[in-house]
Amino acid sequence: MGVLTYESEITSTVAPARLFKAFVVDGDKLIPQIAPQAVKQIEILEGDGGAGTVKKIHFGEGAQFKYVKHKVNKVDIDSLTYSYAVIEGDVLSDKVEKIEYENKFVAAADGGTIIKNISKYHTIGEVEITEEQIKAGKDRAGGLFKVLEGYLHQNPDAYN
Repeated sequence: MGVLTYESEITSTVAPARLFKAFVVDGDKLIPQIAPQAVKQIEILEGDGGAGTVKKIHFGEGAQFKYVKHKVNKVDIDSLTYSYAVIEGDVLSDKVEKIEYENKFVAAADGGTIIKNISKYHTIGEVEITEEQIKAGKDRAGGLFKVLEGYLHQNPDAYN
């Protein structure tokens, strides 16, 4: 097994605490409402939303994948950090055992947010994953943040 680490950033015009609350704290309910084409349903299989929680995310109709299971490692509202691992689902295929994500929501100079992400791909055997494959997944995630950003701009009183 090998581990491939990939770092990326997503920018948003929404303030960090507001974006974190909408995406991490209330995202299980909010995201399927505002982006049902991307995420049909998020169900908690065990836990209360904090560390140790296991979630099953059902993707929308026509999505490339059907579902993933996440295990939450850390939710820290004070430092605006969220980490979890994808532990099951067709996104892992036969090449990846799990993917760990660490996200930190940091204030940008313009009042918005820089989401700093570190992804660790735990591969099975000597499988190679290309940066292009990883970037394709990151682009889909970035699109979801843009939908969330649009919702928050249209609803300025939400998640303050």
